[in-house]
Parts: sequence; structure tokens; C-alpha cells
Amino acid sequence: MSAAEPVKASAPSRLGRTGRARFGALCAYALLLTGSVVMLIPLVWLVRSSFMGLGQIFIFPPEWIPDPWQWDNYPKALTTIPFVRYFFNTLFILVPTVVGTVITAALAAFGFSRLSWPGRDWVFGVLLSALMLPYAVTLIPTFLLWARIGLINTYWPLVLPDWFGGSIFYVFLLRQFFLTLPRELDEAAIIDGANPLQVLRHVVVPLSRPALITVAIFTALFEWNDFLGPLIYLNDSRQFTLALGLAEFTGLYTSQWHLLMAASTVVIAPVLVLFLFAQRYFIEGITLTGIKA
Repeated sequence: MSAAEPVKASAPSRLGRTGRARFGALCAYALLLTGSVVMLIPLVWLVRSSFMGLGQIFIFPPEWIPDPWQWDNYPKALTTIPFVRYFFNTLFILVPTVVGTVITAALAAFGFSRLSWPGRDWVFGVLLSALMLPYAVTLIPTFLLWARIGLINTYWPLVLPDWFGGSIFYVFLLRQFFLTLPRELDEAAIIDGANPLQVLRHVVVPLSRPALITVAIFTALFEWNDFLGPLIYLNDSRQFTLALGLAEFTGLYTSQWHLLMAASTVVIAPVLVLFLFAQRYFIEGITLTGIKA
């Protein structure tokens, strides 16, 4: 038996493995495509309903193509409520919240990941335990605190907490990412005379752009869609956000569903655009975070 025979014998097995790998990849793509179609059905339903009349939305069997197209739903929806005012109110909350969350969460994560101090890991464990508390548990005491201070019906309860560390989850996310960075970079900067804040600013932050952008995207999406917070703390309709404004289309006895669908489509559009432009950083930040425990 020649030395070439084992190679020839192994060729069919390699072809079999290649075929199984291609079949597995094909099944994975088919599964992902099916899941994508299922996930897109509510969005398609929303957009198609925004071009329909009120009586056409809920007919059975459902019609997926409007007949006729109600193009005037959008101008009616944007003029029924003070959409521009609600839009700027939302930005007035969103922008400082995103900035405060990124800055303070990065500072806290840097302290828990790159600095050594007594009880650091114990304090971080206690901090993580707070993630198990539902939002409803702290809702009443938090409201009473802001009411005692006299800041109800202002934007402060919606903005100020994010300037004190933001969400614990974001601190954890950034800490895990900071742990993946080589400590030799910190030591080299310290040898050159840098203090911890300069290390954070000039070394850690430039290398952590994907994680910071991920935190910014998460925060922006949450604030853009937040309904409960503004509902609790804002009483003046002139201060309402877009999420509260959409509720004005739903009444006790009648609801303007066609206008609600049109306004919801307009509200969702900036979120989709944001994700399309930032998805590379978003996916990179999620992928790299947590590699090192």
C-alpha cells in the first residue's frame, strides 16, 4: 500500500465534512431569515396601518396593502398634538442624560477595573446585587424623595440620576470592557507622569470607543422610549415627551388608531436611523465586552 492511499481515502470524508458544514450554514441562515421575517411583521403592520383609514385597519382577513392610501394621516397626526414641542422636550431630556451616563459610568467603571483600593470587589458585588431589585420596588421611595425636595413636574428627576453613575448595568458593561485592556498601557502613562484621570482620558477612553458608543445607544433608546418616568414626574402637558404625546391618540371611548400608527412611525424612524449608522460600533462593543472576567 502506497503512502498516497490514506490521503485518497480521507478525501471523501473531507468532502462529507464540507457538505455537512454547508448544510449547517444553510439551515442557520434559513432560521435567521425566518426569525427576521417574524420580527419584522409588527413593523410592517405599523407602517401599513399608518396609510389606512380607521375602518380598514382591523378588518378580517387583514389587508396588507392600503386601498386607498391615506397620505394625509401623517400631517394630521403631526398637527393633532404639538409634535415639535414634544420632540424638543424629549431631546432636552435625552442629550444631557446620554452625556451624564457615559461620563459617570466610565468614571465608576474605571475605578472598579483599573484602580486598586480596599473593598473594591466587595463594593462592586453589593452594587451588582441592586440589579435584582425591580424598578417598581424603588419607585415610591424615589418619588417621595423628589417630592420632598420639590422637584416634581420638572425634568430634574429624569436627568439628574444619570449624572451619578447612571445605570448599574452600564457600569458593569464598561468595567468588563476596561478589564480587557492591557494594564501595561496604564503603567506606561503613569511612568510618563499621568494621573488616573489622564490615564482614563488619554488611554482608556480612546480604546473603549465601541463600548462607550454602545452605552450611549442603550441610554438614548431607553430615554427616547421612556413612558413611565415622564408619566410619573411630569404633570404639565407643555413638558410632555413623545412617548406621552402618543398616548393622547388613545381615549377612553374612541381611539384614533390610524393617526397613532402614523405618529408612531415617525417616532420610530430616528431610532432605526441611529441603529443603522451606529450598528458597527454597537455590535463591536457587545462582542468585545466581557472577554476577560
